[in-house]
Amino acid sequence: MPKGFQSRRMMAGAALVAASALTLTACGGGGDDSDNESKGAGYNAAIGKIANKSAKKGGTLRMVAKQDLDSFDPQRAYFGMAWDFMRFYNRTLVTYDTKPGAAGNALVPDMAKGMAEVSDDGKTYTYKLRDGLTWEDGSKLTSKDIKYGIERIWADDVITGGPVYLKQALDPKGEYKGPYKDKSKDKLGLKAIETPDDNTIVFRLPQPNSDFEQMLAMPSGSAVKASADTREKYTTKPLSNGPYKIQSHKANKSIVLVRNTAWKKSSDPHNPALPDKITVAINKNLEENDKNLMAGQYDVDLNGTGMTQSGRTTAVTDRKGDVDNMQTPFVRYVALVTTTKPMDNVACRKAVFYATDFKSLQQTRGGEVAAGKIANNPFPKAVPGHDDSYDPYGVVARKGKPDVAKAKEELKKCGKPNGFSTVLTARSDQPGEEDAAEALQEQLGKVGIKLTIDTFSGADASSISGDLKKVKERGYGMTMSGWGPDFNTGQGFGQPLWDSRFIQKTGNYNESQIDDPKIDKMFDDALKTTDKAEAKKIYTDMGHRILDEAYWMPFIYEANITWRGPRLTNAYSAPAWSGRYDYAKLGVTK
Repeated sequence: MPKGFQSRRMMAGAALVAASALTLTACGGGGDDSDNESKGAGYNAAIGKIANKSAKKGGTLRMVAKQDLDSFDPQRAYFGMAWDFMRFYNRTLVTYDTKPGAAGNALVPDMAKGMAEVSDDGKTYTYKLRDGLTWEDGSKLTSKDIKYGIERIWADDVITGGPVYLKQALDPKGEYKGPYKDKSKDKLGLKAIETPDDNTIVFRLPQPNSDFEQMLAMPSGSAVKASADTREKYTTKPLSNGPYKIQSHKANKSIVLVRNTAWKKSSDPHNPALPDKITVAINKNLEENDKNLMAGQYDVDLNGTGMTQSGRTTAVTDRKGDVDNMQTPFVRYVALVTTTKPMDNVACRKAVFYATDFKSLQQTRGGEVAAGKIANNPFPKAVPGHDDSYDPYGVVARKGKPDVAKAKEELKKCGKPNGFSTVLTARSDQPGEEDAAEALQEQLGKVGIKLTIDTFSGADASSISGDLKKVKERGYGMTMSGWGPDFNTGQGFGQPLWDSRFIQKTGNYNESQIDDPKIDKMFDDALKTTDKAEAKKIYTDMGHRILDEAYWMPFIYEANITWRGPRLTNAYSAPAWSGRYDYAKLGVTK
């Protein structure tokens, strides 16, 4: 039993009472203008519409965060909040439309003049760049800068942690070795990308991939000026090509952005750049952050993962008009590490599924309104391939409650009738995650599965639970985490998590270390087809296999209660940015 377990369990018990009250209050509130809405724009005013719409420029947008960005380097960042925040200083060829609701999932040209001219065979994508693209030093941004930035993904011994979709799509055999080992004069030797002139860039794919433009919309598709590239140190001071530049960054303490005077609004139709300044205060004390938000010291939570139990109860009760019940595309899950004994045995993994009290985990995290619905499928509801009807462990049939008898049957099958011991990881700065880990520890203990919990900051996850060597040395058998789609397809959600070709020595997100040729082939088959119905069927079958083999245990389709500061303008939940507010559109009233 870890230090502090008893006191945290008592706190969690109290949280269940508060969660019940929250459920009644929030569900009963709807979207009406009730007395407890204070001066806010209204409960859920930023869901599907814009709260406090304004074109007013000036002022300082004040953000607070529980943790720093995982990286300021566009090719290394993988946190959803980092991708949203980066748009202040970093642009891509294409991006997501700055509109509320489903319209925000549509791709639109950003640095490109228009969407790609695609060849008939679906293998060649050609873009022309907008006029007036510049770096913060005043120099012109060219197609070669975009090519060089993308090439950095191949330098995986230096540039680690970010998504590798573009590498897989453009060079699946891994023939290119990256710009730092490139023998060509200009370090632009990747044959799959051509730059016939400074305003044109051409991508030649060996195989069609219908998600290719979605990949280019991620920061990994960003430009980097070769002369400014300081390799692994680039994260300390990336060169801006957006409306703001980094004035200062004190790791795990603060971030300050100021206007980039070299940026030209005429070249950027999507970013209004309303605030004069953007500040971020980083504080690991989540309860204190909530209090300071409600006191008006800050305008918005950068991380966007919702308020704490005490914060959301106060906010919904006293300031309901200043909160939104965000429905995110995130799935909260436990990855079962298939390379760690006895988790390498499918029956031992199934025992975990049967012994888990999904309803209790939901309540521990705050109940259905504050935490989300119980999950029984690996894919989020909005991703084609999601299948609510498939319930091999009876999670839905038992309304989330465990089946202890079946758990014990599976333990006998895997040769561990009295249970076993393993280590579960959890992030200390994710609301409810430590409590959920401790709840799972208690649940699995009832069938003899003894968990030791190892916690660390979310900012360190890719270098701890994402480091294969450390996973082995520390005996991690389960990893508790959360994941949202990189883009809204089966590939965009699941490939980093379940494709063996995405397993990396460091910065690994296939935490279960799934090495299943059938799943790899399913990804290949889905990407080859142009028939959306056929692709959906393949991803549906994939979700079934992941559950059948008990590789990866989803437990919540995440929702949260998010504070929307009264000064905040143009706030709306953006599906493309994991349900967070669209940071690029935000302004302040004063």
